[in-house]
Amino acid sequence: MGQSTFRGGTHPYEGKELSSESPIQVMMPKEELVFSMSQHIGAPATPVVAVGDTVKMGQIIGEASGFISANIVSSVSGEVKAVEPRLLSSGAKATCVVIANDGQYTPVEGLGQDRDYTKLSKEEIRQIIKDAGIVGMGGAGFPTNVKVTPKNEDEIDYVIVNGAECEPYLTSDYRLMLERSEELVKGLEVLVSLFPKAKGVIAIEDNKPEAIAKLQYLTDKIPNLEVKVLKTKYPQGAERQIIYVVTGRRIYSKMLPADAGCIVDNVQTVLAVYDAVCKCTPSMSRVITLTGDAMAKPQNYEVKFGMSHKELLDEAGGLKCEAEKLISGGPMMGMAMYDLNTPITKTSSSILAMSKDEVAACEPTNCIRCGRCATVCPSHLVPQMMALAAERNDLDDFQKLNGMECYECGTCTYVCPAKRRLTQIFKQARRAVMDNSRKKA
Repeated sequence: MGQSTFRGGTHPYEGKELSSESPIQVMMPKEELVFSMSQHIGAPATPVVAVGDTVKMGQIIGEASGFISANIVSSVSGEVKAVEPRLLSSGAKATCVVIANDGQYTPVEGLGQDRDYTKLSKEEIRQIIKDAGIVGMGGAGFPTNVKVTPKNEDEIDYVIVNGAECEPYLTSDYRLMLERSEELVKGLEVLVSLFPKAKGVIAIEDNKPEAIAKLQYLTDKIPNLEVKVLKTKYPQGAERQIIYVVTGRRIYSKMLPADAGCIVDNVQTVLAVYDAVCKCTPSMSRVITLTGDAMAKPQNYEVKFGMSHKELLDEAGGLKCEAEKLISGGPMMGMAMYDLNTPITKTSSSILAMSKDEVAACEPTNCIRCGRCATVCPSHLVPQMMALAAERNDLDDFQKLNGMECYECGTCTYVCPAKRRLTQIFKQARRAVMDNSRKKA
């Protein structure tokens, strides 16, 4: 086995106490729902419904349009009002199917029925995961059926549930580990059954003792499952870090976890697998954390895909004071939200409302060469040198400095005493390198 932590990282203010002790509440949508066809990495789904069509809850409304793509399923019943481009929380536009919710939630046939996964073949389980439209719900959005279909399944010896939830303020995975722990273990058993030599590991940071104790109790008598306790540190939940900590193996940007014999899935993704395989329920909802010092009632909500962020915030009690910054995701890797009239998708994780925009208040100054950024970088890079190369648009030098190994975790920016926007610089440089590669290809 690996270590309890990794070299580098940092300890930002956690902020989890705001929402961690409140049970998940279910939030039902009202009228219009907007389903983006781009809720995953890869090719957008292709709409398979037209204006005027009546759809049922659980019906596929967008079909995967390539190997790296995913189905989109309606989370309500109602009438298709439009198929048109709409704004997403990222600021981009995507083709969306707009459905008027009839409030009846009429299901497709068989929705919610119990199913014994042990009577299914591996191919049937993988097909169910594909049909259900399940993707990585930790933020990346990689289609799960592709992830669980590696070139050589005999070489997979670890299936890891990423329960670290190291991003500050977010507590949705923690609440699910407490409230749906039995289903989480069953979902892991389903995934482990796909790989003849694999053991299942639930990796959790040590700031979640209740979840650790409950899951240790549930896995104690299951021979090929265990709970791995990790040191609380950011970014402990990054895929590369969690693989190293659990197994001692290292992966890099040109490797997949499967190349190191690992499959890694987020808590909500594993629960989506359980729902699809064992309860005949496709991917239609997720738990989202509403939190921050400007939030009136910090809380976790189970929300149907397609619901508006604004409707969710209004129904949850709104803000208690003016928020200078609204973030989709956590403060380290999330994105600023400029419009709440955007739909909740499979990769939406939170609305973080901050009364002060601390980043805007900080004016960047020149690098003082203190080296703190290199000390905390979990990828063992030298951010100050990478920033120099990126700022002079020397993309060749940026790549020679292993700039493409950066996964934009934000630790360097967080510790920089000069308040330099390092992560933003690297994001732009990495995008430019990938754009150039696509042009050459």
